[in-house]
This record gives sequence, C-alpha cells and structure tokens, in this order.
Amino acid sequence: MPRSGWKKPESDRRLSDLVSVGVLMKVFPSEAVDAVIAECGRTEQRFRSLPARSMAYFAMGMALHADGSYEDVLALISDGVAWAERSEGSAKPPTKAAIFQARSRLGPEPVAGLFDRVARPLAAKDTPGCWLARRRLVAVDGTCLDLADSPANDSFFGRPGVMKGERSAFPQARVVALAECGTHTMFEAVIGPYTTSENVLARDLLGRLTKGMLCLADRGFYSFEAWQNARETGADLLWRIKDNIGLESVKDLPDGSWLAEVFHSTADRHRRDPVTVRVIEYTIEDGRDPTGPFRLITTILDHRKAPAEVLAAAYTQRWEIESTFDELKTHQRGPRAVLRSKSPELVLQEIWGHLCCHYAIRTLMFDAAREAGRDPDRVSFVAALRISRRSIAQTGAFPP
Repeated sequence: MPRSGWKKPESDRRLSDLVSVGVLMKVFPSEAVDAVIAECGRTEQRFRSLPARSMAYFAMGMALHADGSYEDVLALISDGVAWAERSEGSAKPPTKAAIFQARSRLGPEPVAGLFDRVARPLAAKDTPGCWLARRRLVAVDGTCLDLADSPANDSFFGRPGVMKGERSAFPQARVVALAECGTHTMFEAVIGPYTTSENVLARDLLGRLTKGMLCLADRGFYSFEAWQNARETGADLLWRIKDNIGLESVKDLPDGSWLAEVFHSTADRHRRDPVTVRVIEYTIEDGRDPTGPFRLITTILDHRKAPAEVLAAAYTQRWEIESTFDELKTHQRGPRAVLRSKSPELVLQEIWGHLCCHYAIRTLMFDAAREAGRDPDRVSFVAALRISRRSIAQTGAFPP
C-alpha cells in the first residue's frame, strides 16, 4: 500500500512516464518522441505500465548502459520504477519478460524515426575544424557490429567467413553513416545485413547530402553511379579512387592538379556523357619511406577556391569518422561486446538506440566546447560518456 502521508496526484501521469533521462531527454524531447511514436502507429490504445515513450528512452538508455541488465537499465532511467521499488505497495518493477514484450511492441521504427527527426550537423559557421572553402566537411564510411548468435540473427544478417571455409563466431550488422568531421556527429545512417555491401547501403545515404557540404570518401565507395548520385545533390565531393581507374589529363592547373573526364565505364569506347573532375595526386613524406601515391578526385574544379595542397590536407579529416565508430563500438558499447538482442527487429532497435545515444553525447560535447570557445575535437568522449552515465537518472527526482 502507499506510504503514510502520500496523496494520489491530481495528474493522470503514470509513474513510468516520469522518466528522468538527463541529456537524452534534452536532445530528444518527449514531444518529439510522442510525435514519432504516433507517426509510426505505436501509440497505446490502453493503459500500459511500460508505455511506448518510456521504451523509446529505454532503447537509448540500454545503449548508454550497455553492460547493464534490462532491469538495471530501466531502474536507472525511470523514476517511477525507482519509486515503486521504495514503496510498500503491490506495485513491482517490470520483469525482464515484460520489458522484452514492451520492446517488441515498440519495434525499431520509432527509434529510427527519432534519429531521423532530430539528428543534424551541429557545427556553426565559426566552429573550428569543420569547414573548408565555406563547405561543411562530412565523411561517409561503414562499420560492422557483432550480434547475439541466434538462428534468427544468423538468417537475417549473415556473418563473415574466416579461414578454411569456416564462419565467424557471431552474425554481424552493417552500419553506413554520414558524419560531420569536426564534431564527430553522425547525422544520417543506414543499417543492413552483413551480406549487403557498404556500396549498396551507401546508395540511399549519398542521396541525402545537401548543398554546402564537402563529402569525403575512401576509394572503396567510388563508382560512376555513386559519384553521380552524390554529385546531383548539389554537395561537393572529395573522394579517393583506385589506381587502376584510367584518367587522362584534359587540362593542367597551376597548383599541380589537373582536370580529367570520368565515364560510366573504362570500356565505354564512345565516351558517353563525360563528367569533368579535378585530380589531385600526392605522396606523404615524413622522414621515413614515402607513403602513396594517393589519388583524389573532386567536384571543386576551380583551384583558386581550394588549392591541391589544401584538399590533400583536408582528406585526412576522413579518418574522423573512423574515430566516431571507435567511440560507439569501443567506449559506448564496450570493447569486444556483442549486442544483446536475439531477433532482427530488436537488433535494429538496439542499433538505432546506440546511434541516438551517441548523437546525444556528442551534442553535449559540442555545447560544452562552444561555451568554452574550444574545438569540439579537444573534448574527451570518454569523459562526456562518464558524465552522461552519472546524470541519466537523479535519485529522488520524483518526490513521494
């Protein structure tokens, strides 16, 4: 029964609705969560102890506390559950089975929709390390995440092969993302099976570039179709290409770069619909054996807007997205950790929860850097993650 002196509140809000999720709720406000849930048709038709809104925050909290049990994570993010544990009444914390059922009712679509609605590039015009020739530096790349070894995950996602025809220990999901280089913020992402290549997943992703961006990509992403798809968005491109792609100089430029034409196929004898690109070739010498040669192509044809040396230096920013994936996989998820979900639907929900959680932490870091007048790269992700884990739930935030 309720403790002595407690009065029933006039509001009809449920205890499980009174979540105190710190930085997560600041970046993903409840209004946005409710709107996305309604758009996805997941609004409850009857009273539930674990409503969809709470489970959307739970998906992000599960990423923030990747090593915690279902019950532990829910206890950390829900003031209502914490209050129920302190009460003497019949109300009990939800069981693992109840949480699993609530996750299944929510599905992956609301969490994916929440990321799509909220995630945006963060850099302002004066944010250091985020711009080149008035263009926002972004990068595209992919990574893989180990999944729970269940028959459903194996069938849907597949797994890589290893030596002597054997297969790896775990199924894997593939994530391809666009990230802002200067802030490490992933603002667009596509998730698919391991059996689907990065190039295939990137087709839709590259179409989400916008004018004013300068997209960096490694040589594995180049194809004529992918280049055209990205170029037609109005964004500028700076991609590395393979050495076996034949390019003939059309015009030499004063900065050492040169113009060339690319075609649908190197075997295209008729050279139909050529596209002019600017080529930058260089090697890196640091006192040891030279590294390279590297070959870049770009849509910025005017060498006066972005000299070859500046573009070559800017391409090193592509590695910032590798650091971003490391933040998510090594620090946020945990080194060598396997995602816990055993069905494809919940795997997708869990990964989108990780992406939302990473975006929230990076937003916190960006705000702190801007307040201090510092480069966002100089703020520690590990420290921000530790602070977020401490502040996700405030003991006693819900008064009895």
